[in-house]
Amino acid sequence: MTHFAPDFAAPASPPWSSEQDETLRCVHIRQETHDVKTFVLAADNPRSFRYLPGQFVTFELEIDGAKINRCYTLSSTPTRPDLVSITVKRVPGGPVSNWLHDHLRVGMALPAMGPSGEFSCFKVPAAKSYLFMSGGSGVTPLMSMTRALHDLGSDADIVFVHCARSPADILFHEELTLMARNMPQLRLAMVCEQHTPGSNYAGHLGRMDAARLAHIAPDFLQRDVYTCGPAPFMGAVRTLLDKAGFDMLRYREESFSFESLAPATPDNTDILKTETTPSYQIQLQKMGQTFSCRSDQPILQAAAAAGLRLPFSCSSGACGTCKTKKISGQVEIKHAGGIRQREIDQGWILPCCSKPLSDITLDK
Repeated sequence: MTHFAPDFAAPASPPWSSEQDETLRCVHIRQETHDVKTFVLAADNPRSFRYLPGQFVTFELEIDGAKINRCYTLSSTPTRPDLVSITVKRVPGGPVSNWLHDHLRVGMALPAMGPSGEFSCFKVPAAKSYLFMSGGSGVTPLMSMTRALHDLGSDADIVFVHCARSPADILFHEELTLMARNMPQLRLAMVCEQHTPGSNYAGHLGRMDAARLAHIAPDFLQRDVYTCGPAPFMGAVRTLLDKAGFDMLRYREESFSFESLAPATPDNTDILKTETTPSYQIQLQKMGQTFSCRSDQPILQAAAAAGLRLPFSCSSGACGTCKTKKISGQVEIKHAGGIRQREIDQGWILPCCSKPLSDITLDK
């Protein structure tokens, strides 16, 4: 058998850009736990993926005839730039996670945009020490950061606390343990709500609380904290830290539980602005509805104030769920990666982050 050595002197592949490269193709699938899979993705043509560990990609899927946008954090690391991966937990009733688990196969392509996002310890100057706290599949951005720090030979002082329902639900335990062997200042702590019969798990049992955190990381008040997980988990962590006197300016979190979000509604200050701020008419052509929107107000917010329900998820221009074709008029749009520039040039907007500069007609 002949073995061909890779040409390490070959020039690097051009960077991935969702402005030119519209899809990612599945090249491998790993079953991580009974309800979690990792999907390894590549570009159709050789590409180098450049992103900050902790950032996410937005996928545009068509499921049962409906277009759905979902954001998934990259669990991979940019220090291995030829491939990216997402790690997805099957959510009961979740249309996208169940479709990915049941239907995505090696060779299939997924329309994708990004990467985007601000949740990364590489986004700000390095801290003296970190506390990474994850719950369930919220481990993915913290795994991406840890993989990058490991590959870079970092001597960062990290306490990594991962919380799961049971030992059978722990993600990346073996890989984290291996990385900790190579990183003397990486300390791991697993916390499970309940034991799995027959498991040799010897970690913490129960829920995370102040006493347990103080035992795991006695100096947690001096660390920069990065948290990701279900909304109740992150809420409990915030409450715990706040009651302990933690400086919340050093706390960062990431979540894609968009269903609980709602477009902001006007307050009294907004109402007072109506006398001095220009307003424009927004026409929804297919719905036959018209409402007013101030020039300093996102169109989605004005629609909600008028009692109209438009589709949205993140309400911050990151996911693309509210993408709508503009028939006429001008807007100011400041998005967070949920729309391509060529789509904007073709007249598409995101009402959640678009403010009118004139009367607007939307194909809605």
